Amino acid sequence: MKQEYLKELTPEVREQMKRNLVYVAIFSIIMFFAGFASAYIVSSGGSYWVKYNFPPAFYISTGFILLSSIVLQIFVSRVKKGKYAFVKLGVFLTFLFGVGFAVYQFKGYGQLVDSGAFVNSNIIVTEGKYGDYYTIRYNGKYMEVDGNEYYIAGKKVTPAQKEELSKYFAQLDTVAVDSRFHGPLKSNIEMLYKNQIVSFKNDKFYVQDTVELQFVDLDRMEKFAVHIRDKRGDFFHGGEYGKDFVIYYEGEELDYKDRSLYRKNGGKLDVGMQLSLNGSKDVATAYLYIITFAHLLHVLVTLFYMLSLSIRSFTGTLERYNYISLRMGSIFWHFLGVLWVGLLLFLLFIH
Repeated sequence: MKQEYLKELTPEVREQMKRNLVYVAIFSIIMFFAGFASAYIVSSGGSYWVKYNFPPAFYISTGFILLSSIVLQIFVSRVKKGKYAFVKLGVFLTFLFGVGFAVYQFKGYGQLVDSGAFVNSNIIVTEGKYGDYYTIRYNGKYMEVDGNEYYIAGKKVTPAQKEELSKYFAQLDTVAVDSRFHGPLKSNIEMLYKNQIVSFKNDKFYVQDTVELQFVDLDRMEKFAVHIRDKRGDFFHGGEYGKDFVIYYEGEELDYKDRSLYRKNGGKLDVGMQLSLNGSKDVATAYLYIITFAHLLHVLVTLFYMLSLSIRSFTGTLERYNYISLRMGSIFWHFLGVLWVGLLLFLLFIH
């Protein structure tokens, strides 16, 4: 009698134990991300900080994870009513939507990279900056840079011209370490070093056709070429300053004009602030990658669990008493969905 009683209680005891483990895991993850969120807020108020538009793919991924959570909840509620035939379809659809979330997360990272938001980079261009040592003449006309835009004779260069410049200078992005470039220089693109035309002959670069450029000059050329190759001007982030991205200093938005940053009161950054900015890393983007990728890792691990449940449901090894695993998995999956929405809102309003 006693054994039968214990046998009847075993599923409930088992479910309570698993539920407690899930809640402990959820609490640990909340504390983990709370720590990152706190560090994010503290860091954003005490240094140079970049705020920019979120990649559209992140919004699509949000739709996928919310849809997967809704689908899973519908089918779990049916299982609770004894409709076990819906398990196969419900878990499989949840898995597919979860994969969609992961795919668009990676697409979002690709969009970040395309916009110049890298895991580890400076905020502004310092070494190899256009105009410091090297400039360009295109079809005999001097090119100018403002922000991340190129201008020739006062007109913004076309995407085709920018692509032409990018492909040409991609040949020069390693001149300091090897001799991959073998010339000749392109006739309609002239590079000037300290306002003197650079020529190329006998696998060497010259100014005035006689003064050979030394390693330090080639190193500057290489850094300059990398920025032109990546269609970059004064900032690592692509797009228009003030529209696509903005730089803050200790919570104050900075203005940009004439290739310089200014405080809201009209004052130009002093020497100390400028030197600090020159060496500042884009910590905001680093945090964005870390926080979102940490969440994605939790999703990927849970997707493997969902895949396992889906396989077991199709092979018939997921018995009725094992639907505890499905219910516990659904709790954790819903939590990951809510967590992502919370992180997204946090990053949108703070970032």
